[in-house]
Amino acid sequence: MEELKRFDIAEWNGIAMVVVESDILPPDPALVVIPLLPDYPAAKGLNPTIPHKGQPLVLATRLVTSVRRSALSRKASAAGHADEITRALDILLTGV
Repeated sequence: MEELKRFDIAEWNGIAMVVVESDILPPDPALVVIPLLPDYPAAKGLNPTIPHKGQPLVLATRLVTSVRRSALSRKASAAGHADEITRALDILLTGV
């Protein structure tokens, strides 16, 4: 199984998710992710749009969760959107 890294796009039960957990944390069976959804209401800054498989998907930042690492499979990378994803988390946690 390929190791997942921060900003990788993985899938769980057909749902695309972005890994947002730092790569320097000690290993854990769970991994912190944010779902990418096609029809999620977007708020400026909080929910950037990230393309995946030719489709624009919304980062559903408020739905941040954890999933068992073993249940995820890597599909792509959203590293090109790292600043937008980090900014969305900052807005979620600090409001700015």
